[in-house]
Amino acid sequence: MIRPLADEIRPTSLDDVCGQKHILGEGALLRRVIDSGNVPNLIFYGPSGTGKTTVANIIAARTNRKLYRLNATTASSADIKDIVGEPGTLLAPDGILLYLDEIQYFTKKQQQTLLEHIESGRITLIASTTENPYFYVYNAILSRSSVFEFKPIEAADALPAVERAVRYMEQKLAVKAKAEDGVYHHLAQACGGDLRKAMNAVELLFAAAKPDKKGAVTLTKADAEAVCVRTAMRYDRAGDDHYDIASALMKSLRGSDPDAALHYLARLLEAGDMPTAIRRILCSASEDIGMAYPQAAQIVKACVDSALQLGLPEARLPLAQACILLATAPKSNSVVAAIDAAQHDVRHGKIGDYPRHLQNVHADSAGQEREQGYKYPHSYPNHWVAQQYLPDELKGSRYYVYGDNKTEQAAKRYWDEIKKEN
Repeated sequence: MIRPLADEIRPTSLDDVCGQKHILGEGALLRRVIDSGNVPNLIFYGPSGTGKTTVANIIAARTNRKLYRLNATTASSADIKDIVGEPGTLLAPDGILLYLDEIQYFTKKQQQTLLEHIESGRITLIASTTENPYFYVYNAILSRSSVFEFKPIEAADALPAVERAVRYMEQKLAVKAKAEDGVYHHLAQACGGDLRKAMNAVELLFAAAKPDKKGAVTLTKADAEAVCVRTAMRYDRAGDDHYDIASALMKSLRGSDPDAALHYLARLLEAGDMPTAIRRILCSASEDIGMAYPQAAQIVKACVDSALQLGLPEARLPLAQACILLATAPKSNSVVAAIDAAQHDVRHGKIGDYPRHLQNVHADSAGQEREQGYKYPHSYPNHWVAQQYLPDELKGSRYYVYGDNKTEQAAKRYWDEIKKEN
């Protein structure tokens, strides 16, 4: 069986693990825990190709424990019982080390079965997941484990690994590799923080390159770009990436950064997730711009309609226009603050009866009509007259507060002047 390059050159020392200095660097917490030899139950959380399996292997070697591996996508509770029931495990004074990949795919019942063996000390668990463990892992297991986040590998950390992979392939294939300028950097950058992707790209480049008469192969920039097309994208519509990118887009619009907004829009479009981009853009028009530039809602809606009619790739243009407009528009959250305050009162029972003069004139039974007393604003100067609109219980409540932008302050001055005259 042919082993992938990523497995062949997997680090065997913590010093050789790429990135993760925040947990594995000198003096970092996980490093000190591993060095102590007294390893507790661990949950490794982070994207693929960031070293979770590698660190589990190193822990097993450093603690002289037999490492059992299961993948939750295919394993069952019976597999766990079989491991615990093996004769060799009865002689292990410190129990066994179980590496459970993709623990989020274990049901609650399966995780409860695992918990029994964790509590008895028969199993020390190292679980990995690409999803947020606080959403997917059983609370009782979480409370007995330490969670460590593995972050995407930075290009600067991936570059030495790419160079090491090239040297390994040279020795393995007995060839000399000549790389065009920028090839190694492109592989390190385009892997999107997933070192396994970078290793796969190196392996593919060597497979595609033809040795010359001197036994040398040339790794071209064009081949590197072709191999890495779209590999930098990490996106799962049902996972954390979906919510992270949507949140980043919304906060960039709110933060008036058009460049960042366009970046996250581009990532959503490259992933084919135009609906999420549209939803965030439409929401921002009212939530973040609101009354500071009321026309933004109409313009954005027109851009969205155009995008839906055009479809991708042309849809990127009106959506980019909408993002730039929202990011550069004046900001006001008076709309969201006002409706939040109103809903707070309603949800807490502050409702009260409708003022009599606001009720439907047809509410009275025939022959029992009462004087309503409603004053029609258009019959008065400036189309306004003082009268109570809120229920008695809420009389005097203020939900909407004019924002400090030019548009809302102009409206405030207008109404302050009119209402002062009455």
